[in-house]
Amino acid sequence: MSVLDDTRQLLRDLISYPTVSADSNLGLIKYLADHLHGCGARVDIWHDETGTKANLFATLGPERDGGIVLSGHSDVVPVTDQDWSSDPFTMTERDGKWYGRGACDMKGFIAAAAAMAPRYARMELQRPVHFAFTYDEEIGCFGARALAAALQKRDLRPAVAIIGEPTMVQIIEGHKGCHEYTTRFTGLEGHGSRPDLGVNAVEYAVRYVAKLLELKAELQARAPADSRFTPPWTTINTGALVGGVAHNVIPGKARVDWEMRPVQPRDADYVSTVLHQLCQDELIPQMRRTHPEADIHTEVIGEIDGLQPMDDNEARDIVMELTGCRHADVVSFGTEAGIFQTLGMSVVVCGPGAIEQAHKPDEFVSIDQMSQCLGMLERLSAKLV
Repeated sequence: MSVLDDTRQLLRDLISYPTVSADSNLGLIKYLADHLHGCGARVDIWHDETGTKANLFATLGPERDGGIVLSGHSDVVPVTDQDWSSDPFTMTERDGKWYGRGACDMKGFIAAAAAMAPRYARMELQRPVHFAFTYDEEIGCFGARALAAALQKRDLRPAVAIIGEPTMVQIIEGHKGCHEYTTRFTGLEGHGSRPDLGVNAVEYAVRYVAKLLELKAELQARAPADSRFTPPWTTINTGALVGGVAHNVIPGKARVDWEMRPVQPRDADYVSTVLHQLCQDELIPQMRRTHPEADIHTEVIGEIDGLQPMDDNEARDIVMELTGCRHADVVSFGTEAGIFQTLGMSVVVCGPGAIEQAHKPDEFVSIDQMSQCLGMLERLSAKLV
């Protein structure tokens, strides 16, 4: 069988595992572990605290620093309320495309990397190649953060990471960070006719959102002059404001879900400082004049580092050579790449498919894109011997 045929079968199998982030990925991880172990790879599986999720890290070649990591996340977004024309967890092929949940984001790259493993295993590798497949990227990159901690404990230092998110096999050398938060407001319920006797959590949440809007405007003026991002400034988005039970009840609880996508770390620090001062110096003291137990608490859902473009980037240089692409771009969406960069690796994002297909019904990756990706990974062989 050709490597494309092997990839097709691997992707078909991977899609059949409904690894929605809310559910377990253990079946898929075992499948990949068996496949890689069968190729002669040294395979490690690290579970999360619940035991229902796991990262896989496998190595072919010598046990030494300086290796090349091929990385992808195993989880996918839900299909609930999406209008699919076929079973999202059964891969179908039509019009030169492979359809299924995760085909593009990002089981296509995982299948391509796994398909190359037997080819790499038959070579006299001088440089190790690692396979890193993680959990829960879609809800906070929890798996990649746990993987990074595990690699630090092993004192293993790969040099290069290729994150196979869908980029149309174009090279991405930078992206914004992604910080997600839930801020909860605890007030005091009461009858709507006596607002003086209650603490309206929704009204305080509205004042918090008003500050987010002010900061959103301020951040535009803080954009670095040389920013390559679109838009070039740090953005804030208010995703939800939830609270209240009836027209005539003072709401005692409220919640604001919001996110920030920093282009530079000092923007994140500035926003955090301003919001902390707002709550500690103004909102909470006012709430507690009526109800001493009133409070505001912000939960960190995820604070994912951005991928910083670097002048010296071996990963970019390698992938340019492999693909023939002479340009590296930046994007606004986030990936696990920044986590690998914090480990001291040079990192790029480059994989098959278009981000516009991700998370949509009838998600697909084209066979042409998969062929381009496989060509890149086949040519990577010359960097391993």
